[in-house]
Amino acid sequence: MRINRSDNNAENRVQPTSPAPAAQEAKEEKAAVQPPKKKEEPVREKTKPQKKRKAKQEEFEDEESKPRRRFPLGCLIVLIVLVLVGVGAYQVMKFYSEIDGGTELGPEQTITVEQGSSVSSIATQLKDAGIIQYDWLFKEYVKYSGKAGGIQFGEFTLRSGMDYNTIIQTISQETYRPTTNVTIPEGTTAVGVAQIFVDAGLVDSIDTFLNCANGTDGSDFSQYSFWTQIPDNGRLMKCEGYLFPDTYNVYADEDVYYYVDTLYAEFEAKTEGLTDTINQKGTTLDDVVKLASFIQEEAGVEAEDAKVSACFHNRLESDDPLWAEHKLESNACSYITQDVENNYLWNSPTAEYYGWPALGAIPEDVLNAYDTYRISGLPAGPISCPGYAAIEAALNPDQEYLDEGYFFFVTGHPDTDVAGQYFYAKTADEHQANVEKAGWAY
Repeated sequence: MRINRSDNNAENRVQPTSPAPAAQEAKEEKAAVQPPKKKEEPVREKTKPQKKRKAKQEEFEDEESKPRRRFPLGCLIVLIVLVLVGVGAYQVMKFYSEIDGGTELGPEQTITVEQGSSVSSIATQLKDAGIIQYDWLFKEYVKYSGKAGGIQFGEFTLRSGMDYNTIIQTISQETYRPTTNVTIPEGTTAVGVAQIFVDAGLVDSIDTFLNCANGTDGSDFSQYSFWTQIPDNGRLMKCEGYLFPDTYNVYADEDVYYYVDTLYAEFEAKTEGLTDTINQKGTTLDDVVKLASFIQEEAGVEAEDAKVSACFHNRLESDDPLWAEHKLESNACSYITQDVENNYLWNSPTAEYYGWPALGAIPEDVLNAYDTYRISGLPAGPISCPGYAAIEAALNPDQEYLDEGYFFFVTGHPDTDVAGQYFYAKTADEHQANVEKAGWAY
């Protein structure tokens, strides 16, 4: 039989044949008989975790791409302002509480307001004592309340926690602490000053006053610059010359230190403006006071102070061979036994205090330190407490009398028509003639 191949191929192309059922069964049976192969672990695909990481990364990128929410600057400023306002309000409340007074009062304290104290110093004093907390606030309150003029000096009882009005009212009340006036004439010796305070009933004895004034009882006045500059050179008294002569209104119930301190404070106040001139002159305050004490004793009249000063300066500083030893030669401090002469070593309160007249002789060491006819230059210490005019004259002698070379002077005898007049001379002969004119020739 003839087979048509082209038709067969066409059929194969159109209808593909599947394996015969018998063959398929044999295949499956063979597979069932064969031992099972070791099952390999399937390789797990890591597609899912990668997808998760990718998703998170995309989410993070989305977060980054989104604008972040920031704390508004305006809110920050408002918050700061509110804090400042709160703190300020709290502080203002403290100030008002200070002015109005506290709920509890502290223990009583005695506050002493010195005469002449400023409102500022009083406020500082109250703060230091714990009466108030803010001295500047108290000062401004007193200032703007117009009550500064009513504040008095004296001792007052105050307590912490008091309101400002009560404090001001308390220290504006007049106190009736007893006072007394004390007058110290210019040229008074230290012993004489002590006697004045004894006579006024303020100090029990001259020794009590002088021991304090000289610091021998342990009293310390180093708060004053002049005190630390007084040399320890064998002088009789450290205080001599520095107990400033004036009229003082002092408390009558104080201790001796208070009285001495009052005089020293006045000396410091009166002489502190002379420092520059003293330095320019190349001298010391102590030497100025020494010379001033002699001017005070020898002149005694302010109009003559500068001329007498010129005579002393010429004696101490002249190149004249007759004055080569530069002796002061003042009768106010020498071995002169005439009662009519005012002599520091012979008939003064100082001489009486040391008992020299009674002994009939002045100790040799004292003469070597103070006798102006024996020693050259100024003595160991002043011989009295000079006034300001004499101190200024010691620094500024009369220039004409200085240049003309006057060395001598004498005053008219009190029992003559020329009493109180001054006679000046350049030479010893001229001076002797003036002594006769002044009524001192015997």
